[in-house]
Amino acid sequence: MIMLEKIFKLKEQKTTVRIEIVAGIITFLTMSYILVVNPNILSASGMDKAALFTATALASVLGTLFMAFIPNLPVAQAPGMGLNSFFAFSVVLGLGYSWQMALTAVFIEGIIFVLLTFFNVRELIVKSIPNTIKNAIPVGIGLFITFLGLQNAGIIVKDENTMLTLGEIANPHVWVAFLGLILTAVLYFKKVHGAFLIGIVAATIFAIILGLVQLPQGSLVAPPPDISPIFMQFEWNNLFTLDMLIVVFTFLFVNLFDTIGTLLGVASKIGITDKNGSFPQIKKALFADALGTTFGAVLGTSTVTSYVESASGVAVGGRTGLTALSTAAMFGLALFLAPLFLMVPAAATAPALILVGLFMITSVVKINFEDMTEALPAFLTIVMMPFAFSIAQGIVFGMLSFVFLKALSGQFKKISTTMWVIFVLFIVKLVLDGMHIL
Repeated sequence: MIMLEKIFKLKEQKTTVRIEIVAGIITFLTMSYILVVNPNILSASGMDKAALFTATALASVLGTLFMAFIPNLPVAQAPGMGLNSFFAFSVVLGLGYSWQMALTAVFIEGIIFVLLTFFNVRELIVKSIPNTIKNAIPVGIGLFITFLGLQNAGIIVKDENTMLTLGEIANPHVWVAFLGLILTAVLYFKKVHGAFLIGIVAATIFAIILGLVQLPQGSLVAPPPDISPIFMQFEWNNLFTLDMLIVVFTFLFVNLFDTIGTLLGVASKIGITDKNGSFPQIKKALFADALGTTFGAVLGTSTVTSYVESASGVAVGGRTGLTALSTAAMFGLALFLAPLFLMVPAAATAPALILVGLFMITSVVKINFEDMTEALPAFLTIVMMPFAFSIAQGIVFGMLSFVFLKALSGQFKKISTTMWVIFVLFIVKLVLDGMHIL
């Protein structure tokens, strides 16, 4: 206990070992779907699916440990959703390159991120983001997380005519989610410690009773699959081609602003951000993120990034790297106890995501809605995250509109040199996307 206090400074952050461990378990449960989803997506590129399970778990363990011990933050890392789809369906199946080439691009991206972090470029970008955008980011992430939860529960579903619609209320998965949501909310109101975890467990038990979840058959313990088919499988033939440049740039772009958005959003809920919306450990956090991506590529998986679901652990009191350490330990156990951990249905973790979304929208009151040049960029940041299903795109639209509005209204002094550089890079990225190069 003394060692944990010394490493993670628990008293200084007004937290306890118990709170941190429970927060870490909650974070794991809300993001454990990646253990199933990532192998399913990346295996479409021809990679070994069993090996991908091991690589996903190990990359999550390493990346999260980096977050635990380098910046001492309750942030978990794992192969990023969206980036894994780009890896499999755009680079490999779309452009026709091998998965080894795509893996090489991820590795190069990681190395570049390490260098950008070392020379303070990423930190400079974070500090250059206008306060109105920084205040909007947690709100947008909150809506994004809520949308994920509603989808996972089957409460919101696809519709051919309206794109989205209300799901079948008679669907028992919806019942599981509503039970978990109501129970968790009541327990939270009554200040019951572990309300989120109790809600998830209760919802899972309800799902078992309804026959939606089957108890694991046979042994719960098994050695993880062999990782050798994808371990360090790099291909350097296309290193100096235009396609490699574009692929690396896209990985860099999406990961950079996904990570920045997640870190700023989570840090704001911990309460460690300063008046400019940044926080002291930002450089260390970005360095941990860069290491996660680099080592993830070595293990054989797509870009590792900070997970927005980390906010679920923060919502129940997680404040330090001990939360991340707890999450990493759960991913480590999942390597050997996959049937047990993967038994928890998405509908059971959906209430945690919905409630975290509620907690994260509170910073909307900090936005100046009287000034259109501040309000519109913030609004676009907020709405584009769930509507474009991308934290990065929300930041892109927010920052582009900020520069346009400030420049056209004659407020050039409020646009920093870094913002102009980012503005140009965003325009280049949008042009490349419009040309359907990717």
